[in-house]
Amino acid sequence: MSSAWLLPEHIADVLPSQARRIEELRRDMLDMARTYGCELVMPPLLEHLDSLLSGTGRALDLKTFKLVDQLSGRSLGLRADTTPQVARIDAHLLNRAGVTRLCYCGPVLHTRPDGLNATREPLQFGVEIYGHAGLEADLEVQELALDALRRAGLSDIAIDLGDARLVQGILGDLKIAPTLLAEIAGALASKDGAALAGLTGELPATAAAGLQALLSLYGGIEVLAEARARLPKTPAVSAALDDLQWLATHLRQTHPEVALGFDLADLRGYAYYSGVRFAVYAAGSSDAVLRGGRYDEVGAVFGRRRPAVGFSLDLKALVQLSPAQPLRAAVRAPWSGGEPGDEGLRAAIRRLRELGETVVCVLPGHEHEGDEFDCDRELVRIESQWVVRAL
Repeated sequence: MSSAWLLPEHIADVLPSQARRIEELRRDMLDMARTYGCELVMPPLLEHLDSLLSGTGRALDLKTFKLVDQLSGRSLGLRADTTPQVARIDAHLLNRAGVTRLCYCGPVLHTRPDGLNATREPLQFGVEIYGHAGLEADLEVQELALDALRRAGLSDIAIDLGDARLVQGILGDLKIAPTLLAEIAGALASKDGAALAGLTGELPATAAAGLQALLSLYGGIEVLAEARARLPKTPAVSAALDDLQWLATHLRQTHPEVALGFDLADLRGYAYYSGVRFAVYAAGSSDAVLRGGRYDEVGAVFGRRRPAVGFSLDLKALVQLSPAQPLRAAVRAPWSGGEPGDEGLRAAIRRLRELGETVVCVLPGHEHEGDEFDCDRELVRIESQWVVRAL
């Protein structure tokens, strides 16, 4: 018999020290996004299932908790990803003609964890830019992503670039069943050459060889030159490699401290991304800290196909990688019981709090307990005045 206070698997409470750091990071991230011109949106945690899953594919459907609305009888879903909601907001509620920069931060829920130690309730922060098809928007999103991780204090940051157009450029006009294409993408992502050979045995030799070549096309900037030599010279392949070269040149200029790499076989999200995609890694984690890219088709199901590029990350996971922060300094004060003569003490406490100071009043009977905050000063009465002095 389970205890009433036990939580479901991969669901956890966030305790004070971690919650404080998550909240500080959330504010830092949103403030930083605002310096780029991003506007904050807050989509609902649940909405009608047909809207929530429109055009997102089977993967997100399997991740989504579903329930029945007691008011309407319709199926609802608890969001597993905020990006489709933001696309709906851009397409229907804002409906702007020009560039729109949006950011968000809120919980999402997954039916299953993404990894062994992953939470099923990530706190997703993300940025989306709509309305500009040029690489300038891709570069802006990537620079914002790198700035976000630097703001979190992460070190040894590396960004891997790829492009969803490469596979389609290699396949050309071949009609591939969606299930086979998904299996090919999986074999490429896991770099399973034997499985890929079995899946592509009936494809034309040029296409099969091009897909096999992707398996070894990972590394530094030299990968792009190698790809030009080994991949079919189709317009889609050439455009993808040109875009990757342009972004690499600019990223090396603006972020020389960031390691730049390429993994042309990484096709995670292949059915979602429509162009350049990227993943960012940092010290302390074997998996990507954030992922993003271009997904120009994201708004099509809402009746408005607009260029779109963005990224998202889990703030809870990010906090695990960021360096520990010292407790914020605080002022310890005696408790005011409202007795005559305490007016000056209460006024002094109010003034300090209005100035942004944390003032911890010591409640009666708890004078000798340890501080939950780093109280480096105390409020004391000297003659007739309440003053702050160092401890």
